[in-house]
Amino acid sequence: MRHLRLLRYVDEVARAGSIRKAAERLAVTASAVNRRIMDLEEELGAALFERKPRGVRLTAAGEVFVRYVREQAADVERMKSQIEDLRGLKRGAVSIACSQALAYDFLPREIATYRTRHPYVTFDVRVADHDQAMALLEAYEVDLVAVYRPSFHASFRPLMTVEQRLVVLMPADHPLATQTTLRLRDCAGHPCALADRSLGGRQLLDTACARTGVALRVVAESNSFEMLRGLVRRDRVLSFQVEIGADLDTDGADPGATPGVVARPLDPRDVPTAALVVGQLRNRNLPIPAAVFVEQLVRAIDAMRT
Repeated sequence: MRHLRLLRYVDEVARAGSIRKAAERLAVTASAVNRRIMDLEEELGAALFERKPRGVRLTAAGEVFVRYVREQAADVERMKSQIEDLRGLKRGAVSIACSQALAYDFLPREIATYRTRHPYVTFDVRVADHDQAMALLEAYEVDLVAVYRPSFHASFRPLMTVEQRLVVLMPADHPLATQTTLRLRDCAGHPCALADRSLGGRQLLDTACARTGVALRVVAESNSFEMLRGLVRRDRVLSFQVEIGADLDTDGADPGATPGVVARPLDPRDVPTAALVVGQLRNRNLPIPAAVFVEQLVRAIDAMRT
């Protein structure tokens, strides 16, 4: 499988934007990497990289070739996992990009459950907004995505879609905690800490506020859900999050929930539900560990709807 080494050289140079940096990562000399790439360019009859004083940049031909390289690498990983599966070792790796909403409790719980049955499988989890997650998927950086309100991509194949409510996080003794469901106007006047505008839940909330004419009293914004939970607990503010990541707790007694914080759903008349989607690249065969894991995710999410 020596040809795979050459493909890896090209991929590393493309990622690093520099032959020298790529050589350092590969633990080989820069001249060896450059020579291999030049030989490949001669064989293909096209330059893959534009050499510049401070690095290299992919040419149009290079873009095509790197996509081929990454497709080949993904197929090799799938082949390796199938061989390991035949040997009964159940080794392999699962790479996934997910929305922050799933990173706090749901996905760690599912990974822990999976690894009780397959302890030799490793995970690479990237927390990203929906656009970043889709870019990682299309670049073959991850096998799967589990994201809230993903944008449309022709290359994307949804495996499961489930509607999710937006909920309000608050201290357990907050005046609004006595209600089972909240209208958006109930939150007006209370200090709020919101996710930044790159995140799907915030975009949905802003649309609802504009439509209903409700103005929230925003005292803090962050791209970190951990920060927002901390502000709810420490500064007694309200925050908003997707249901699956909010540890929806009606009485403050859920041991998995953030201590002292409860969640109350928003009335769908004010804020409609939106889709949480698990998916992969269309026409790509997943490695066995990833395929088994996505089946588990689908079952877990499906169970939440019943």
